[in-house]
Amino acid sequence: MVANPELAIAAAIAIAGGLIGTGMAQQGIGAAGMGIIAEKPEKFGQVLVFFVIPETLWIIGFVLGLILLLGIL
Repeated sequence: MVANPELAIAAAIAIAGGLIGTGMAQQGIGAAGMGIIAEKPEKFGQVLVFFVIPETLWIIGFVLGLILLLGIL
C-alpha cells in the first residue's frame, strides 16, 4: 500500500504521459514510414529504428513512476 496517495497520482501521471507521448510520436512516424517502405522496401531497417526510438518515452515514464512509488528520491 502506498503511504502517500499524492505520489501514486504523480506516478500515474508520469506513466500516462510517457505512454501518450509515445503514441503521438509513433502516429506520425508510422504513417510516414509506411509511405517510405511502399516506395523503397530496402529502407525497412532505417524506418524501424526511427519507429522504435520514441519507445524510450514510455520507459522513462515507467521508471519515473517506479521511482516515485518506491520513494527512491
